[in-house]
Amino acid sequence: MKIHEYQAKELFKKYGIPIPRGNVAFTVAEAKAIGADLGTFPVVVKAQIHAGGRGKGGGVKLAKDRDQVEEYAKQILGMNLVTHQTGPEGRVVKKLLVEEGLPIEKELYLSVLPDRGTAKIVFMASEAGGMDIEEVAAKTPEKIIKVYIDPILGMKGFHANELAFGLNLKPELIKQFNAMVFALYKVCVDYDCSLVEINPLVITSDNRVIALDAKINFDDNALYRHKDIIEYRDLDEEDPFEIEASKFELNYIKMPGGNIGNMVNGAGLAMATMDLIQQAGAAPANFLDVGGGASAEQVENGFRIILADPAVKGVLINIFGGILRCDRLANGVVEAAKKVGIKVPVVIRMEGTNVEQGREILDKSGLNLITAKDVSDAAQKIAAIAKG
Repeated sequence: MKIHEYQAKELFKKYGIPIPRGNVAFTVAEAKAIGADLGTFPVVVKAQIHAGGRGKGGGVKLAKDRDQVEEYAKQILGMNLVTHQTGPEGRVVKKLLVEEGLPIEKELYLSVLPDRGTAKIVFMASEAGGMDIEEVAAKTPEKIIKVYIDPILGMKGFHANELAFGLNLKPELIKQFNAMVFALYKVCVDYDCSLVEINPLVITSDNRVIALDAKINFDDNALYRHKDIIEYRDLDEEDPFEIEASKFELNYIKMPGGNIGNMVNGAGLAMATMDLIQQAGAAPANFLDVGGGASAEQVENGFRIILADPAVKGVLINIFGGILRCDRLANGVVEAAKKVGIKVPVVIRMEGTNVEQGREILDKSGLNLITAKDVSDAAQKIAAIAKG
């Protein structure tokens, strides 16, 4: 789950991580009042959406006086902000963060996240902070420092020092920086975060280390432990199909620009299926892993959600029956088809437990379904359908 910058900064403040003074505004009048309350100018007016690159898209403005705060708030609130992370459809801005401008001397990058490859927590830092960190990672990866921490042993002073020295911080800044790093580590662990990022982390001309931006993503599977974080969820920032899928505990992700809906059991098989669809010349419209133990009701709702997407021109169902038996899948597909109707071609490939019973259920259903002998055959058939 993602949260807004202002919400991430609320957590930072709770853990003693220095942030600029400011507040969230939902109207132009509120933005103007916050600017006046800060007392000094310039102030920054920042769009709040779940995407990076807001500044390049015109969603971050530096206001020199109260009139400019009002002017920029009017421009940004309600705008459809398009960035490299929103896709061409963009996101409508419904809230702003208004905060004090700072005398910035240097911008850095700092993040902490779990690294599955090493089963450790990794800090990543770079002197090349700011909006173009992705370009730094792609073109000059040697400029990114990585420090790995065994979660059983926890973070130690030498880990923080390695980061501080790697960033070439002045001696008088190291104590501030190290305190921030320890706090970030605690945020990441305490809240089961999949990412905690500060970009940029700034050094001010008066020698302060401050989180100018804040981004936190949480592991959805651990949210049951964090009721306070669930309250941060902003449904306006999520795809309606993903919201609907979450009601039935389905792992669904909308894929922009895709035209082939797919339903698979198992994340690895789902990724392989999406690759095959792409290689066959079509594009997946979604990722949907119904899981190994899905019920017929979950299969039915997953199928219904796929068919509700107007971008879908065909559906590929690829199931290896283990815990999820093929007859259960077939019953779910038939029930969904009866309720919502099938207006696009559907290709089904099934193997595994009770596969013959599953095929019999589909054969007797009277539905116009296309069967495939294997995964490659299924991908080729659905791609041919997508191409017309």
